[in-house]
Amino acid sequence: MSVNASANVFSIEGKGLKLDTAEDVQDFVNSILEIENLEQVILSGNTFGVEAAQAIAGALKGKDTIRIVNASDIFTSRLREEIPHAVKAICDALEDKEKLNELNFSDNAFGPAGAEPMVDFLNNNRSLQVLKLNNNGLGVRGGTIIGKALLAAANKNVSEGRTSSLRTIIAGRNRLENGSSRALADAIAGHGTLTEIRMPQNGIRPEGIVTLSKGFGACKNLEILDLQDNTFTVTGSVAFAKALVEWPNLKVLNIGDCLLSEKGGVAIAEALLLGHNKKLETLNLQYNEIDSKGVKILATAISTHLKNLSSLELNGNKVNPEDISIQNARSALEDNGHADALGELDDMEISDEEEDELDEEDTEENEAKLDEEDTTEPVMSKKVTEKVTTEELDVENQKESTLSKKFEKLSVKELENKEDLVEPQLEAQKSEKRSIEAKAAEDKSQEINREDQENQLVNSGDQVESLTERITKVQVLS
Repeated sequence: MSVNASANVFSIEGKGLKLDTAEDVQDFVNSILEIENLEQVILSGNTFGVEAAQAIAGALKGKDTIRIVNASDIFTSRLREEIPHAVKAICDALEDKEKLNELNFSDNAFGPAGAEPMVDFLNNNRSLQVLKLNNNGLGVRGGTIIGKALLAAANKNVSEGRTSSLRTIIAGRNRLENGSSRALADAIAGHGTLTEIRMPQNGIRPEGIVTLSKGFGACKNLEILDLQDNTFTVTGSVAFAKALVEWPNLKVLNIGDCLLSEKGGVAIAEALLLGHNKKLETLNLQYNEIDSKGVKILATAISTHLKNLSSLELNGNKVNPEDISIQNARSALEDNGHADALGELDDMEISDEEEDELDEEDTEENEAKLDEEDTTEPVMSKKVTEKVTTEELDVENQKESTLSKKFEKLSVKELENKEDLVEPQLEAQKSEKRSIEAKAAEDKSQEINREDQENQLVNSGDQVESLTERITKVQVLS
């Protein structure tokens, strides 16, 4: 157990404890009771049975200074029928806490059955600012239950003349789909005080996006909005663009992987071009089928209004990375002092026409390289051959000249008398020369040509030596 009494924190985070009975948690209960001004309780990363949860809840009941309760990932391996009772115990203990501002039940796969025990708490607690229900498998029914409970709280605030305290809702990966969008949109609009909404990966389709956008539009102080990996298309994009102009304080917008479409990308870019989102710092638009037209408008928006944009994701869209629109966006970011703002563009979609053009360019470039190689290689080979053979040929030419003079001194008669000795050797030399020439003709490789030239040089030396031997024999016979 880790208890930080000096900071008014009780924590058993990440210990992997399996706590079934009241006896299993008695030491923890004693520690909680000993902390006078308990502000933070962290139970995450352990697994609580009903009795254990009820015992902890009993200890929390008398702690009016609690501000944060983290009960994420606390039901691993528990039976489905156990979880609602444990959730109910914790929520009931926190319902009247006037200083409580954050409750985290994320990563508990309790589904709609876990949402129902939260209703009274959500209806009646007036201090809650942050509600985290990420990855709970709520589904349409669970999302609807939560939405209706929050709307009931908002209506109570109105009837009592209160301003809502709710600032943050995190409900990603819950399969909320379109079916829960009406209840959630009404709840969000009813509070109207949200500054952060995160609902990624929920299978929400265009009709649901249209409904939610209306609710989001009522939150005039929205700063962070994450709807990544839902489906907009042009229908949802146009509705969302209308809401976008309502958020002058927006700093983070993540609508990546939302299939905006080409026209949808233009609609979003045009909304940003209106200049109502000048505080925007982070914008994720990746994998949305946005084309160069949308990026061109976005580049203009960056240049004219989005001076604070320091992170932009455009990867996976239908724009060539070398397109002028991308260059304009990069230049605009650089002019605003954010040269490194644009993320990687290594997975951009390119149209079939652009791919054909690129293939033609590559083909032409490769052909040009081959032509250049065909032109330069023989020249290079010739230079190498000349460098290797020039001096040697000079020497051999001198030898052949000397031999010629010696032959001239021999009488025709002497050569005829020794014809039976010289001619067979000359015939052999001629045959060898023909073989070498035939081999050179068959080999078209440039490297072999060079080697052939060197071989011919060697053979020339051999011929000179052979001729010298024949002359010597002729002189001896003479």
